[in-house]
Formats: sequence, structure tokens, C-alpha cells
Amino acid sequence: MAGMPELRQAIVDKVAALYGSRFDVESEVTVTADATQAIFTAIAAFVRPGDEVIVFEQVYDSYVPAIETVGGKAVYAQLQFPDYAPDWAQVVQLITPRTRMVIVNSPHNPTGSLLTAVDLKKLAELVRGTDIVELSDEVYEHILFDGEDHASLCGHPELAPRSIVVSSFGKTYHITGWKIGYVVGPAALMAEFRKVHQFNVFTVHAPSQLALADYMQDASRHLRLAAFYQEKRDFFRTLLTETPFEPLPCRGTYFQRRATRRSPICLTVLLPSG
Repeated sequence: MAGMPELRQAIVDKVAALYGSRFDVESEVTVTADATQAIFTAIAAFVRPGDEVIVFEQVYDSYVPAIETVGGKAVYAQLQFPDYAPDWAQVVQLITPRTRMVIVNSPHNPTGSLLTAVDLKKLAELVRGTDIVELSDEVYEHILFDGEDHASLCGHPELAPRSIVVSSFGKTYHITGWKIGYVVGPAALMAEFRKVHQFNVFTVHAPSQLALADYMQDASRHLRLAAFYQEKRDFFRTLLTETPFEPLPCRGTYFQRRATRRSPICLTVLLPSG
């Protein structure tokens, strides 16, 4: 149910190499039917009717329906233009005794912004001494530009013990149709996650998991992904210089933001291949 042992071990080794945290292969990693299922399962595991969940707007479209499906209430924090950074002073005002979860997404869909080490420090300060669970959507963790580093909650000493962190093989290895992702988190939270996972998915296609475990033995296949996408991004933005569009800063993901006189924000996807 938790995933093939070979793939879970590969995930543990990858996370340890990237972020310095070694999760337990038996109790702290679960293979999922990609990220959307993982996000829904995490919300269903921890959010009860009347609970509040803080999300950052613009918000990926699966979060709020999942929150409302289980009877929770989405509470919106605003990302600040032009960098789309969190306003932590605003977030402080949004936390109440009903706050059960904070969902963060970095690199961010759709704005391409990134959380920094300073952001993680501020988030840790806000939730310190509470029972608030962090859900971190990190599916674009390997698609960053201009030498940027990914600030994963996996690598933060205060946030990692209270977080479910989601990643996606679909985004990383261009296999969105396979619908395989994973979550890592502390054993106590993972035990609750698996109680829901058992009944809304149970297991993920085993041969595909074994194929991924084998593929992951070559770390360059995810480590070189940023350069692959940056080449596409730079080419695309060069083409925009002779159009009415003005490229806006975008530090990660395969989305690009651009502006015109009539529309402040448009989105373009840099396709995985072709």
C-alpha cells in the first residue's frame, strides 16, 4: 500500500542527498497517484468540518475544492505583486484557534515565485507552539532558473517534523500520464495520511514504480532538469522581445508570466518536450 520498497528507498536517498533529511523508508514515505491525490489525501487526513486552512492566492485549483469537500474553510492570504511573495504580517492576522493547516506551494503554480530560507524561518515562527500542520506542494522542485535553490520544508529543522511534503514524478520525469508521485513526512503524520490513502487509492501501479526506482539511480536525470527548462525559457523570452508582451520575473516552474497594456498577467507553458 505504501509503495514498492525499491521506490521508497530511492525517494529516501534522493531527499537525503538534496535536503539533508533522511526519512524512514518504512514509516515516512508513501507513493501516491501523483500530487493531486496526495494533496487531497493530506487534507482529508487532517482537516475536519469547521477547520480553517490558509492558502496563498493565486492558488492552485485543487486546494480549495479539497478543503471544502471535507467541510473545511479556505482562508486566503495574498501573494504580493510583482514578486508574488507572502505577506507574513497578513498571515499572522489570519491564524485563529481554528487554523488546522497551512498550504504552501514552491516553486509556485502559476506565478513562478519561490519561497526563500527567510520565508521558511518566518513560517516556522508563526506555527511554533501550535498544532498546525504544513502541507507543502513541491512538485516543481527541480525546475528553477538562474541558479536558484529550492527551499524545501524537508530541509527545515522546525518545519520538517510537522509537514507533509508532496512531489511528482510526472513533473520531474515528463510522465504526467503515469500519475505517480510521493509524500514524505514524520511517522505520526504519515500514519494518519495512510489511513485515508488506504481507502481512496490503496496502491499505485507496481511495474511503473519499479521502473522509476531504476531510473532514479542516475541523479543527473533530475539534477539537469533546470538547465533543460531554462534553455526553453530563455529562447521563449528572447522571442517576446519583438512583441507587445513584457516578460515578468519567473524564478521556477514551466510557466512564464507576461504583461500587456490591456492585461497585467498572462500565462504560457513551456512544454516538457518538443
